[in-house]
Amino acid sequence: MLADTHDHIPIAAPDLGVEEEEAVLAVLRSGRLAQGPEVEALEEEFAEAAGIGHVVAVANGTVALQAALHAAGVGPGDEVLVPDFTFAATANAVIAVGAVPVFVDIDEHFLLDLDAAAAKVTSATSAILPVHLYGLMVDMAAVEAFASRHGLAVVEDAAQAHLAWRAGRPAGGTGIGAFSLYATKNMTTGEGGLVTTSDAEVANRLRRFRNHGMVSRYEHEEWGLNLRLTDLAAAIGRVQLRKLPEATERRRRNARYFSEHLPEMFRTPQVPDDAHHVFHQYVVRVPAEIRDDVLAAFRERNVGADVYYPTPLDHQKAFGGYARRDCPAAERAAAEVIALPVHARVGRDERERIVAAAREIAEEMT
Repeated sequence: MLADTHDHIPIAAPDLGVEEEEAVLAVLRSGRLAQGPEVEALEEEFAEAAGIGHVVAVANGTVALQAALHAAGVGPGDEVLVPDFTFAATANAVIAVGAVPVFVDIDEHFLLDLDAAAAKVTSATSAILPVHLYGLMVDMAAVEAFASRHGLAVVEDAAQAHLAWRAGRPAGGTGIGAFSLYATKNMTTGEGGLVTTSDAEVANRLRRFRNHGMVSRYEHEEWGLNLRLTDLAAAIGRVQLRKLPEATERRRRNARYFSEHLPEMFRTPQVPDDAHHVFHQYVVRVPAEIRDDVLAAFRERNVGADVYYPTPLDHQKAFGGYARRDCPAAERAAAEVIALPVHARVGRDERERIVAAAREIAEEMT
């Protein structure tokens, strides 16, 4: 079939407008560009919106994870349980604090499998780092119980899970959480990150760590780094946060439509009853032997489908020194998944086009 003549539907499309422009201009005119009142306001507003006691803003999502691990006391010689099916930043942050990522297989929801994790706990294991992939929270009550049994710290990779919750718990509310504010996330500052905790002393340690260990001007109590967020970015983030509840509901509405209307060839995501999925991505499975053909067929129809993620971490050259290649569920997921555009700028016409394309593709391939 020839390519659809409609406009291209991208896999991600940040919703930025006049409000964000005005917020940035106000900061430029103020002359206070970094680690100022806009950063503090973003921290307070996100804490209130997410229902978490303390929020510390940093430069990006990866250093949010690094700071969270550092604040949790993870360091050289420690092992950290990490899902094998996630973006590389999760493992990179572990390595950045001198620790060793131990890759764990996933369950049917693409989330860290605690049974598989139990088999990989050793005397060196110090933390567990579950990832709320695609906007679906891990069962953090189960993770907390697991961590308690094994004496582990808990760090949540909530990069894709802004305002998600499960069984009454907010994403980022157990242990120490880390969110990303990258350009394609559910809310964005272009680049940025947020670290969350209910512990005031942990929050203070995070604030010192992001600012060279300073407790006051030129008084360095401990070593730290420059992980500061700019006020320019924070101003954008405050506007984005105000938009986030409505944008999330549009994502969830699009996801419901897809789950109700996609043909059977596409195995749609199953959401646990106790979870509020915020659909950073809407990910389906198709047979591995046709996945790449299905992906190409969507793109021929101007639907920007994509794959998150095509290679498990234990198959990546970067992590070869840590890999056992013993995560078969992650390997299957990497071979089968396709993400369809679900973002807040996908409206009724776009989602109908996506479903129509899926039906054509299914007819051609089954």
